[in-house]
Amino acid sequence: MVAAGFAALAGNAASAQGLRLDQAAFRELYAELVNTNTAYSNGSCTIAAEQLARRMHDAGFTKDEARVIVVPGFEREGNLVAEYKGTSKKLKPMLLLAHIDVVEAKREDWTRDPFTLIEEDGFFYARGVADDKVQAAIWVDSLIRFKKEGYRPKRTIKLAATCGEESSSKALNGAEWLARNMPETLSAEFALNEGGGGRLDAAGKWHFLAMQVGEKANRTFDLEATNPGGHSSVPRPDNAIYDLAEAIVAVKNHGFPVQLNDTTRAFLKQMAPVAPQPAQKAIADLLANESDVAAGRLLSTDPMLNSTLRTTCVATMLEAGHAINALPQRAKGTVNCRIVPGMSADETQAALAKAIANPRITITLRKPHRPLAVPPPLDKRILDPAVKLAAETYPGIPVVPTMSTGATDATMTALIGIPTYGVPGIFYEADGGGVHGLNERLRVKSVYDGRDYLHRLVKIYADK
Repeated sequence: MVAAGFAALAGNAASAQGLRLDQAAFRELYAELVNTNTAYSNGSCTIAAEQLARRMHDAGFTKDEARVIVVPGFEREGNLVAEYKGTSKKLKPMLLLAHIDVVEAKREDWTRDPFTLIEEDGFFYARGVADDKVQAAIWVDSLIRFKKEGYRPKRTIKLAATCGEESSSKALNGAEWLARNMPETLSAEFALNEGGGGRLDAAGKWHFLAMQVGEKANRTFDLEATNPGGHSSVPRPDNAIYDLAEAIVAVKNHGFPVQLNDTTRAFLKQMAPVAPQPAQKAIADLLANESDVAAGRLLSTDPMLNSTLRTTCVATMLEAGHAINALPQRAKGTVNCRIVPGMSADETQAALAKAIANPRITITLRKPHRPLAVPPPLDKRILDPAVKLAAETYPGIPVVPTMSTGATDATMTALIGIPTYGVPGIFYEADGGGVHGLNERLRVKSVYDGRDYLHRLVKIYADK
């Protein structure tokens, strides 16, 4: 009777919010994860991973089937790994990958508490509500639903909800650590990850769905000018700050050439029919000849397209001088580059040096905390099921392959040869929805629709 009473209360709560019972259970899981601060400075991925594991254990997973891995010395950076056994001895496992750590957020900067899930005017607000706790919550929720309904997939389904994807090199990257030290927890024929999703237009209507197939490499360079300095009352033309300033302007003005790959070519080809003129003609011209400067220049007026078409480098930090009444002895700038597949860090550094053309500027590559990205193939066995399901779920909306201009833990799964794809399903705002910025948000409808889509998609892959 007590259990029946609680079930009735849960049903009433779900009805009050207009949610199905399974959606209400998911919202509770999602809220708990979002409300748990997992920022590097003062949060704990371990607490969040333990909460998720507890929910899986309550659903019937054993302690071996769902466990939290904490690396000694990184006690707040725990990771959840889980496995749902398949029936086939021939099919290799699939991996559901997501990260549970988030970018820093200060309460004084936000309109709302960044570590409290708030539903307001059709949106969920909080840090990590989109990047990437929604995906982690959906993956855990799907495995719990599979367990409760007694679903028996052909293919074993693995899960890794990891820490450190958003952090600096000071933090442990859980996906990398698992790949290098416990590869058996991740090993799979393919992985489904963040980076895809869908895009809404400025009016909030469905625009297109994206399957991420590859990403750019993140590399950072330090530019430095040094000088003997002297008294500020006797200025000299060889000023370290001036040298650095001119170098930064040279970086700003340097345009890397268009460099297409299989993914970006497929993206342009599929987006061309819905592009306005004159962009449609420019796409056709660029596909015919990627050295077409006029076509590349026109398309590059859109910042996202510009980043998709080529390697980009941008100044992100500056520091200089040692006293207000002294000529600067040192000036230093940080330049962050996102490098297209097929171009090396050495080639990028050489291009920067040529553009700056000042021997007084040294350019040093910082030790990268990510390996170079390895683009997965445009595999029809991965793409076709997502396209077919999208036609049922989001009729008339194209599914296009995209190359991420950011970076994900797909670079880490590539270390052990797992082709990793950013799956479609969840529609994100045209302006980015505050991801990595203020007042991060995601439409409530996008969350529930995306959850339904991804749950069905996992099942399709698990039975192929």
